[in-house]
Amino acid sequence: MILEEIMKTDVITLTEDTPIKDAMLLLDKYRIRHIPIVQGPEKKVVGIISDRDIRDASPSIFHSTEHLEDFLKPVSSIMQRNVITAHPLDFVEEVSTIFYENNIGCLPVVTDNDELRGIITETDILHTLVELMGAHQPSSHIEVKVLNQTGMLASIASIFKEMHINITSVLVYPYKNPEYKILVFRVQTMDPRRIIKAIEQAGYEVIWPKQPGMNI
Repeated sequence: MILEEIMKTDVITLTEDTPIKDAMLLLDKYRIRHIPIVQGPEKKVVGIISDRDIRDASPSIFHSTEHLEDFLKPVSSIMQRNVITAHPLDFVEEVSTIFYENNIGCLPVVTDNDELRGIITETDILHTLVELMGAHQPSSHIEVKVLNQTGMLASIASIFKEMHINITSVLVYPYKNPEYKILVFRVQTMDPRRIIKAIEQAGYEVIWPKQPGMNI
């Protein structure tokens, strides 16, 4: 899945000379946390302002009536200029890494010429990953420890096929011993005991779920 499929395209923007007070009103009115700052009719991204930037620029509650003229300053005085951006054709999993590594809350989505095309937030990424993993649907989570060699995924998947159980999603992650790996299946059944028994009878180790009554 690419960003073009999930990004918001109706983006609220401001220009560098917009007063800070106007940015505050927009953030509150639309209940958003970030506003890209653009330049020219092509809307080239030159900065971004967040609710955190506004809070940092606001006076303390103990001095709320002081320096009110600061809110008439342009957003260019407090905006973040080194904006991390994404491209509409970037993959969702790659962009999620950018969010993780940079601890940011949103990414403007721009063309190769820095023209704004949309925006993506950490909430959008989280919702998309949940959907990709199938965790939002009634299902069961099964983890199988297998040798780290070719064909293991196909072998386990064939067991699900034989039992007419649909696989919603599959993840693969390394085991502490590099000779093995863990296959994580989310499958469309609320009672996984029958398929767990079949997997174990085929000689594989199911490491989750391991609960009372599950070791058949």
